[in-house]
Amino acid sequence: MLYLTVKALHVLSLIAWMAAMLYLPRLFIYHMQAAPGGEAEGTFAVMERRLLKGIMTPAMIATWVFALVLLALPEGRGWLNDGWLHAKILLVILMSGLHGFYAASRKKFERGERPRTERFWRLINEAPFVLLIGIVFLVILKPWMN
Repeated sequence: MLYLTVKALHVLSLIAWMAAMLYLPRLFIYHMQAAPGGEAEGTFAVMERRLLKGIMTPAMIATWVFALVLLALPEGRGWLNDGWLHAKILLVILMSGLHGFYAASRKKFERGERPRTERFWRLINEAPFVLLIGIVFLVILKPWMN
């Protein structure tokens, strides 16, 4: 029962993290469209900060913590030698790096800078979903299993 509870918490925290990872770049797009120094720009800066600090970062931390707990439980220990888990961890590290990039970009937006272009943010908005596709397929199919 402990394993299934931790697994459910891991999935729930992942869902919250991914929702925020997909929404923050959309806010950046709207921020880019706002008039510099205007009221909308300030509103977007507040929304971005609250999303990152209130949902995205806590959800990422929870996702990692629950994953580590799963690996420490007897049901998860056997996965440590499986290639699918190594590939999944690599994709999650890339997702965490993207999270860090978003966090650094949010600080630039808050200072009134306009990092990158609107087109860049439209394209990078798809990156979390592409990584998530790989993660989900690895977890469900478990290729390269020992």
